[in-house]
Amino acid sequence: MMFYIEASKDNNKETTPSPKHSNSYPTELNPIVKERTNQLVEQAAKKGITVVITDGFRSAADQDQLYKKGRTVSGNIVTNAKGGESYHNYGLAIDFALKTTAGKVIWDMQYDGNKNGKSDWYEVVDLAKNLGFTWGGDWTKFKDYPHLQMDFGLSIADLQNGERPNTTSLTADSK
Repeated sequence: MMFYIEASKDNNKETTPSPKHSNSYPTELNPIVKERTNQLVEQAAKKGITVVITDGFRSAADQDQLYKKGRTVSGNIVTNAKGGESYHNYGLAIDFALKTTAGKVIWDMQYDGNKNGKSDWYEVVDLAKNLGFTWGGDWTKFKDYPHLQMDFGLSIADLQNGERPNTTSLTADSK
């Protein structure tokens, strides 16, 4: 699934408990993550970089399908997380790519489309970090270079136990 968001650090452990049933799981991006994603796309555009958001919220079933890649279905392994084990499953993560001036979507970390002598990929990562995202490229084990997430101080175990970011005390502009 690919959707386009193109332009023309929260760390709050305070949570709101949710019932631990399937209806309590999010079905879309957290509003703060969504707002910060929009800000990222806009800020990158001001630098002459077109960011394409290739994935956002992902259901547990979709996550399980991705997990099968390179294991029980053909393709390369793209994740170590099963359904319910990814921040995507809780609306707290996005994946991105770049779009060239020719309109091609790429995952090239060396590409310098705005010709400023810096990798567009790393320029986007720097912008994302300034907006409060954690980058999967900084992980020590499984590097996930297109991945950005905001965990709000919650672990996957916390989220699996029904904890959610308390969005009533957070705004997209708070840091």
